[in-house]
Amino acid sequence: MTPSEIQSIKQRFGIIGNAPSLNYAIQVAAQVAPTDMTVLITGESGSGKESFSKIIHALSPRKHGQFIAINCGAIPEGTIDSELFGHEKGSFTGAQEARKGYFEVTNGGTIFLDEIGEMPLGTQARLLRVLENGEFIRVGSSKVQKTDVRVVAATNVNLLDAVREGRFREDLYYRLNTVPITVPPLRDRGDDIYLLFRKFATDFSDRYRVKPISLSPEAVQELQRFRFPGNIRQLKNVAEQMSVLETDREVDARRLRGYLPADQASRLPMLVHAAGTATDGAGNSYSERDLLYKVLFDMRRDMTDLKKLVLDLAGGQRPNETQELLRQNSHLFNSMSVAPYDGPGNRPLRPEVGSEYILSTRELSNDDDTDYEEEEAQRVEDIPHETEEETLSLEAKEKEMIIKALKKHHNKRKYAAHDLGISERTLYRKLKQYDLEQA
Repeated sequence: MTPSEIQSIKQRFGIIGNAPSLNYAIQVAAQVAPTDMTVLITGESGSGKESFSKIIHALSPRKHGQFIAINCGAIPEGTIDSELFGHEKGSFTGAQEARKGYFEVTNGGTIFLDEIGEMPLGTQARLLRVLENGEFIRVGSSKVQKTDVRVVAATNVNLLDAVREGRFREDLYYRLNTVPITVPPLRDRGDDIYLLFRKFATDFSDRYRVKPISLSPEAVQELQRFRFPGNIRQLKNVAEQMSVLETDREVDARRLRGYLPADQASRLPMLVHAAGTATDGAGNSYSERDLLYKVLFDMRRDMTDLKKLVLDLAGGQRPNETQELLRQNSHLFNSMSVAPYDGPGNRPLRPEVGSEYILSTRELSNDDDTDYEEEEAQRVEDIPHETEEETLSLEAKEKEMIIKALKKHHNKRKYAAHDLGISERTLYRKLKQYDLEQA
């Protein structure tokens, strides 16, 4: 495909940017569109996956058929089968008449299944039958019906991880992943960030009838350095806020930083997408497994650093050196009470976590301290085994994070789920699992 053809597609579908990874994704979408092959689009939340499904439909022989986009994570588990495949009258409480499902309505068209990783296992089995044979059965019926629908699926999680954890069918994964398309995150698109910002600033200036926002050169650099965990959606929100709130229409780097949350670039875990790229994801794009492993690895690393610190102290550090070492590693003691050093010859109180002593400092220059030094070294050796066994429970950490998120958002589960990077349905299941439904 020539660059001019790719540019023509961008103009038609309102796609802005020239990043090589973006151009390649558009090229793959255009090449696969004339076929009936199933496509799996992967990318972080807010990166524009739905635009690629529209490209595939519009450039296919099915372009005159119906196109329906469905968010699998937004449909309750008890009704998703009815929504997708339809139901017969009286098949369940409230089914007062027969209803056609999306696969029946879009016969001859295209269905876009967003957040396919949130689909229940029972529904996955029904979907696999549609993909294999074009057959489905309405809820409450025994009659097999036929449909001719092209399926384009999308996900912001690693489906292979979901397969290993038993949350996604392996046969369905390979059936969906006939042609993979990876949509790059905004932070990997370089100059596209500023191009998109200018487009949004112009759009909002027209909408609100104000002069367009412009950025100083330093502000442009600041904008391109930000990781944008919410991707294009977050950039658009920033542009809209600035268009409405800024009185001076040229924004410098200092004022721009007020619209870019400082903690979002570092507080989220490392995750691996289906395409295999490791990125520092943002809110919506990481799985529970990634989050829990991040917490576990951080705690293990801190414990290792703590062990090394205490061994260094027990190895003969002088008082001034001890104080400096404690100051440099103060981040390791944020969750514990550490008694201050009480001067040469005095043994300070030992802080505790639970019932175990984990740190002690004292002057080790006296000759009669040899036994005490050996005792401390032996105690340190036993730290990781005892402490990790008590505190590194994945379920306990997951429960703790859920409680914190609910408190932070005043028990508004929608926002708590968004902050944790999971769907509302997953949060409800976790609340029931940990008996937190009254939290």
